[in-house]
Formats: sequence, C-alpha cells, structure tokens
Amino acid sequence: MARVALIVPARFASSRFPGKPLAPLAGPDGTIRSLIEWTWAAACAVPGVAQCVVATDDDRIANHATGAGMAVIMTPPDCLNGTERCAAALAGLTEAPDIVVNLQGDAPLMPADMVSAVIARLAADPGLALATAAVPASAAVLAHLQSDAAAGRVGGTTVVCNRGGNALYFSKSIIPHVAPGTTPAQPVLLHVGLYAYRPAALHAYVAAGPAAIELQEGLEQLRFLDAGLPVGVAVCPAPGWDLIELNNPTDTPLIEAQLARRAMLETA
Repeated sequence: MARVALIVPARFASSRFPGKPLAPLAGPDGTIRSLIEWTWAAACAVPGVAQCVVATDDDRIANHATGAGMAVIMTPPDCLNGTERCAAALAGLTEAPDIVVNLQGDAPLMPADMVSAVIARLAADPGLALATAAVPASAAVLAHLQSDAAAGRVGGTTVVCNRGGNALYFSKSIIPHVAPGTTPAQPVLLHVGLYAYRPAALHAYVAAGPAAIELQEGLEQLRFLDAGLPVGVAVCPAPGWDLIELNNPTDTPLIEAQLARRAMLETA
C-alpha cells in the first residue's frame, strides 16, 4: 500500500478573510472550535494515513494548532499557495511518502471517503501527476454560486473534464456557463479543496514557477495544467450536506448549518 501523508496548509494573511484558520465556528452542540480544528478533525477521520500535519508560516496558527494537539511543520513565508506549502513541508515529514494529500484548511465539511477516493484515483493511474475531487453541484449550491457572482463575491471553484475524467480547466466562474434561471444541460462540477500529489509532481510544480492563468484566476492547480501535467478528477457523489468552503465571512452561518446537518445524518 502507498504511504500517505496528509497536510493541512494554513496561512493567516488571506486577502478575503484575514485570520481565517482561527475563525470560530459553532458546532451542532454549540461548542465553538476554530476552522483549523474542524478541518483537522476531518483530516484525522481519513483511514490509512501514515502522517497528518498542519503546515503554516504563522506563529499564531502554529501555537493554536499545537495547543489543540495537532502536529505542525513550519514553512517559509514566501510560499505562494497551499501546494507550494505542501512541497515545502515535505522535508519536515518523519517518513518519505508515496502520496501527499493536501486538505485545504477552509474545507471542514470534507467527507473521509472523498479523500480516500482521490487517493485511489491517483494510485490507480501512474500517468497522473495529481488527483483532485469534484461533486455535482446541488441546486442549492449552484444558487449559492450564482448569488455570490451576482454580488461580486468570489464563491466556489468549478471544473470541466475531458472524456477520460481528466481536468480541462478550473475557474472561479461557473463553467460551463449557466444562465440564471435555467437548468444546466450537464451537472456543474464543484471542485473540492482537496488534492493528492506524487512528491515528484510537487517538486516540478515549484520548479515551474507561477503560470499566467494561475495568477489570473487565483487558482494554484492551473499551474499543473499550464505545465502539461495531467490532473485526474474523482467525481464523487455529493454527501448529504453541502460542501461549502469558508471563502468569505458571510459563509460562516452557512457552514455552521451544514455541520449541524452532517451531525444529524451521521447519528441517524
């Protein structure tokens, strides 16, 4: 079996939501935990992971995470995104992994079986540099994306794939385009903040340097496509809750509602 390391990259200086990893979220029982704590709990629920760490360059996040019992690797402050931070964290892992999972720190609603599906997608195809996940957007999630777009806010990310299930493009716009009030001809695939890389692909990513489309969209994964590295997409069934990421402060009550819904479904 492949040796898997799971890394949760976390930074303080988010332009849309400064201090986001430390943002409080109320659980179903009213318990307040930080975003990074909720995401760590999701990470620790994934079976078969040899190592699980938080990668950050910020002492506030590191101290908070360590105090909550998380393993932490400090990374340089000049990492441009979570993928570069995962690459920087490789040297601090206790064992050299075969696969590195990047569970982004703003995805506390991540189901463990989806992480396993992405790992399996990469492990099954030696031609892939990395794999990621997507789910068909529900009507509610699509409406949320359209509402964000209409208000000038950046919401979730969507992806289109070729017939072989590899990514053609990722965008913060809704792709394919869906006119408001219409039903899409095919499901809009909501990209999930989750990646599984081969270590060599992480090194190649850093060596390639930023790509124009990556900078234009603000999406780190586009550097792989620009460099001609194939990205497999595991299209997973949507869970019984909406996979909303914490992109803006206004997302907080939406995520809290989904945390409650997930707890209700898991105890039913």
